[in-house]
Amino acid sequence: MKPQLLKALTFGLFLLAANTSSATTLKIATLSPDGSYWMQKMRAGGDEIEKQTSGRVSLKFYPGGVMGDDATVLRKLRMHQLQGAAVTSGALNGVYPDIQLYNQVLLFKNETEVDYVRQQMDAELMQGLEQNGLVALGFADVGFAYLMSITPIQTLADMRSQKAWAPEDNKIASSALQAFDISPIPLPLRDVLMGLQTGMINVVAGSPVGALALQWHSKIKYITDLPMLYLFGVLAIDKPAFDEIAAADQQIVRNIMAGVIKEIDQHSRQDNQQAIAALQNQGIQLVKPTEKDVQELKQKITDASAEFEKAASLSADKTTKLHNLLNELRSKP
Repeated sequence: MKPQLLKALTFGLFLLAANTSSATTLKIATLSPDGSYWMQKMRAGGDEIEKQTSGRVSLKFYPGGVMGDDATVLRKLRMHQLQGAAVTSGALNGVYPDIQLYNQVLLFKNETEVDYVRQQMDAELMQGLEQNGLVALGFADVGFAYLMSITPIQTLADMRSQKAWAPEDNKIASSALQAFDISPIPLPLRDVLMGLQTGMINVVAGSPVGALALQWHSKIKYITDLPMLYLFGVLAIDKPAFDEIAAADQQIVRNIMAGVIKEIDQHSRQDNQQAIAALQNQGIQLVKPTEKDVQELKQKITDASAEFEKAASLSADKTTKLHNLLNELRSKP
């Protein structure tokens, strides 16, 4: 072999080895089912990242809970078996308590209020997560959670004596149920359907899309037509793993996935509107509380708000800022 050709071949192999050794694969787990809109968009974003970084960064997804529930996924994240997760915000309360700020019960009246607050506080919460070891690539609307039940619930009196599910380790949900004189029954998400089937619980709270995806609609008969709390998802990457990526490639990942999450965010609301119609088509009835009923529920929450904030370890400055924003919007003509 000619020396020049040998030198070129050797140099080419060196470059290939260098590129291969510097390639990063981010393993990301989620409960979102394979084939769902979330997964379609995230996979498309991963493909674009791999293309724009020339293979230096790739994303490998584990959908449908194959890596376990949110708590298990976060444990694997800490053990560096995974580098990322797409989870509901409440799952991250042990990492950064203020991520629950939007999840307070009966906080938002409608989507307009959600949008107004998120426009001014999302970046601040994302920064807080990053300071606590998770790089948030975006927040995506999951929708309002509604009470879904086997018997109709319209008033505070109707809530008493009910057996209501509370997500494990969700202090806000548990505190709210206790304020309504309900003893919460903590269960992991995977056991909720079984709880409904066996009668262990007869009330759940979730988004319309979630009720369909998790098959809860097969057991519930009523939905209380009152947005109880706002839910959103977070796509987060372990910061030490993210820091191993070159700065230019980090920016590519941030830009592409921010666009992906924005699309998911916008699409989610359409999905929930369609899901409510689908639930009604299956015979599930909407129960509308009166204004008096709503005010009674809100007063219960207001009376216990200080306890909620303490139990959830929410920071006073961010809580005050959020309420000031809502008051500012509500005072506009």
